Amino acid sequence: MSAQPIERPPTHLRLVGDNRHAVRSMLDYLSLPAPTLIARPDAVHVTVADPDDLAQWLYALGGEVHCGPEAEGVSVWTLVTATPRRADGSSVAVRVHAPVVCGEDVLTDIRSAVTR
Repeated sequence: MSAQPIERPPTHLRLVGDNRHAVRSMLDYLSLPAPTLIARPDAVHVTVADPDDLAQWLYALGGEVHCGPEAEGVSVWTLVTATPRRADGSSVAVRVHAPVVCGEDVLTDIRSAVTR
């Protein structure tokens, strides 16, 4: 009889911690604005101050931008992207959110990344 190692399924807290660590490590070398970072098991959510900060993330990582519905003259634009691939081939989903006042100018590069 031989013993096989038992792989435990990742726990909620372990997934959250791993995702947070992956994004913070990425931020160490990319220097992107990330004033608010909230890790979840499925993705890390970053809230930035304005569309210009969102543009920095788009230029660094690429992705698609989704526009939320307007409420009180503001909509939230979200960049759907991921960290670069890690050594094991995995990456962490990242959602970067920015409030955009309706009618304000937004860089063409961001508008062209918008998917409805």
